Amino acid sequence: MKPRPVYLDLFRISLPVPGIISFAHRISGVLLVLGIPFGLYLLYLSLSGPEDFGRARDIIRSPWLIPVLLPWTWSLCHHFLSGIRFLFMDIDIGVDKKNSYRTAVGVGLAALALAILLLTELYR
Repeated sequence: MKPRPVYLDLFRISLPVPGIISFAHRISGVLLVLGIPFGLYLLYLSLSGPEDFGRARDIIRSPWLIPVLLPWTWSLCHHFLSGIRFLFMDIDIGVDKKNSYRTAVGVGLAALALAILLLTELYR
C-alpha cells in the first residue's frame, strides 16, 4: 500500500489548461449566483418606470461599479461559453487531448474578449 502524502504543496501542482477552464467554470457559477440579488434589483428598477430606468442606467454606468461589473461580466461570458463546450464534450465532440486543449484556450480567450467588448460598449 502506498503511503498517503503528509504535505501537499498546492503551488507545485500544475493543472492543464482544460482543468483550469473547468475550475474557472465553477468559480464563474459562484460569481453569477452572488450577483443575482444585484441583478434582480436592477431589473426591478428598470421595469418600474422611465425615471427608475434612468436611475438603473446611472447605477450601471457609475465608475465605482467597474471592479464589480468586470468579474461579473467575465463570469457570465465564461460560464456561457464553457457550458457550451461541456455540452459538446457530453456528446463526445472535442474530448481528445488536442481538441480539449484547443477549445479550453479558445473559451478562455473568447470569454475575456467578449467581456471587455461588452463593457466597452456599456461605457461608451
